Amino acid sequence: MSADVDVRAALAAGDLGVLGALYDEHGAYVYGLAIEVTGSRTTAEEVTQDVFTALWERPLSYDPELGSIRGWLASRALHEAAVRVKAG
Repeated sequence: MSADVDVRAALAAGDLGVLGALYDEHGAYVYGLAIEVTGSRTTAEEVTQDVFTALWERPLSYDPELGSIRGWLASRALHEAAVRVKAG
């Protein structure tokens, strides 16, 4: 968990490199979840972008005490994808 605490602190401090590293590590997973839910590559790309943008803009919305960064990203991706499916 301390690594996730460090990630959150780095994001809150504006460390763009950490965001890039998270995208490199988890981007394909987030995209895969989004495409499974939406069935659309374009929508999955938008969901993936929105998830990482949300993390960058509001890094404190991720609480390491509630789970891993991967879990937060997955939860956010599933939510965003479901919202788009329902709206579409």
